[in-house]
Amino acid sequence: MTRPLYTAEQTRAIDRDAIERQGIPGPELMARAAEAVCRLIQKEYSEIERIVVYAGVGNNAGDGYLVARRMQDLGKSVRIVQLVPGKSLQGDAGAACEEATRAEVPMQPFAEANPIDEDLVVDALLGTGLSRPVEGDWAEAVSHINQSNASVVSVDIPSGLDADTGVADPHTVKADHTVTFIARKRGLYTADGPDCAGWVTYDDLEVESDNSSAVALCDWAEIRRDLPRRRRSSHKNEYGHVLVIGGHVGYQGAAELCGITALRCGSGLVSLVQPPEALKMRSPMPELMCHAVANRRALRDLAGRASVIAIGPGLGQDAWAQDMLGAVLEMSCPRVIDADALRLLAADPCKNLSGDWVLTPHPGEAAALLDTKTAEIRKDRFSAIGRIQETYGGVIVLKGCGTLVADTDGKIGVCADGNPGMATAGMGDVLTGAIASLVGQGLSIGSAALAGTCLHAAAGDLACERGMHGMTASDLLPHLRTLSDPPNAV
Repeated sequence: MTRPLYTAEQTRAIDRDAIERQGIPGPELMARAAEAVCRLIQKEYSEIERIVVYAGVGNNAGDGYLVARRMQDLGKSVRIVQLVPGKSLQGDAGAACEEATRAEVPMQPFAEANPIDEDLVVDALLGTGLSRPVEGDWAEAVSHINQSNASVVSVDIPSGLDADTGVADPHTVKADHTVTFIARKRGLYTADGPDCAGWVTYDDLEVESDNSSAVALCDWAEIRRDLPRRRRSSHKNEYGHVLVIGGHVGYQGAAELCGITALRCGSGLVSLVQPPEALKMRSPMPELMCHAVANRRALRDLAGRASVIAIGPGLGQDAWAQDMLGAVLEMSCPRVIDADALRLLAADPCKNLSGDWVLTPHPGEAAALLDTKTAEIRKDRFSAIGRIQETYGGVIVLKGCGTLVADTDGKIGVCADGNPGMATAGMGDVLTGAIASLVGQGLSIGSAALAGTCLHAAAGDLACERGMHGMTASDLLPHLRTLSDPPNAV
């Protein structure tokens, strides 16, 4: 995990360390932050001549005042809209305001400010210090920014976005770009964060961090570099036998998608287990071995030859499904549990906990596992995934924007890839197949869960190149095959 993500409090601790131990004065840090924002503006908005900076309180406002001063020095027409009087600012922020005042940057109190008719807004209202709902003039200022036709650059984090959870206040700035400093804030990359932050640029301001965070941003390009190459003399039994259990009447496609995905991700063998009344005469892919299984005894015979079991896609919740899950929970091999199997598990929480399984809930299934409401899961995804792991053990994949993967060692990976086109039927079945395939090929369940999640998302991004709307889960399959190869595999 090479890109750690931090909470607001952890970021403040790094900031204090930079000043107290590393010897970087506060005004110098603020100047570096302003320069980082100005570089972004010059790179992405070089043709824009008119800029308005919305300045609020604290160091975030100080950054904004210095951005205004620097952009004016570069010949841009700049004004500052003040949510609080400059004379009320303390410390480094007050000094930054004084610097902008000496440079004669035009300033207006919010109550007297002209409507936004500039081409670019710099949001320096609240930063990471948000601790209560955005109300009054602050909410109105956010509305002015969002309703304008201007491009928006947020300083450090969009105002109104919770830096720790990624949950947006109803009044949150919707930025086109966000320039974040010192440490990457984890709220930028999950929940509402990506929608509010736009493109995120990170600058460490030459500050050393301790890299002690247990949360990190991950993507397939990084993970893929560590995949082992296959020996030319290898054979199918070295790459795992995935057993997929599900595909009830009317939902056979879910199990088939899961199984096909496992093959496309490199599994040596894949078997499907379905109830007798649901089994088709032929599978959609001749390489899938399909079995009609009526009871636990028959399942145990098949499971004994499997490297990993994936249960849930199209499983249903009838007596057959309950019987299959009951048998699987008694087994000792690695298991990936998804969809209907999670609902059944939630209904009978007295089942034995396991360190050798991966649970892959979406927010609704997560709420069922914790006997709460989906809204509670969305309030704090990091807290939710921790509570699921504490309750059920194993590795947890909490799906959604910025999918979270919690390993058994307490580390959480945040998937950087993926897109809204993946919000369609069958995507979860594909994810289950990818994770199960990588477990069968020898990765630990934690590594397989994170790798499978990032592989799945990266394939979705490639599929999206042909259009986001109308994407289907099966559109990922050819990209999964291509991406699954390690670099220089041939």
